[in-house]
Amino acid sequence: QVQLVESGGGLVQAGGSLRLSCTASGRTISTYAMGWFRQDPGKEREFVSSISWRGSSADYADSVKGRFTISRDNAKDTLYLQMDSLKPEDTADYYCAIKRYTFDDTERRLGRSYNYWGQGTRVTVSS
Repeated sequence: QVQLVESGGGLVQAGGSLRLSCTASGRTISTYAMGWFRQDPGKEREFVSSISWRGSSADYADSVKGRFTISRDNAKDTLYLQMDSLKPEDTADYYCAIKRYTFDDTERRLGRSYNYWGQGTRVTVSS
């Protein structure tokens, strides 16, 4: 059984920064693409960012491009999301997820491509 645990969320003022972490247990992440999604209560879950299993390719939603940076440390089985220049509209619960199949970098923006999810970490950006 795979477990993903996010951390690093919190309350920050607009323009500030946070770094989210997602640590995996029960499986090494080194051969799996991974992603970050977010959801605010009453809204649909949305794609934020993803990274290929090699770590050589990153993808970002237009709303966060240039402000967020995804990275991974396979030796630590940990995924990161550096969030800079935060805006109130970034307020949401942030979830990390791991792809269903190894060596698969396709459809990383689709939630159905991922089969394990973390419990989420809350990010609140005040204006």
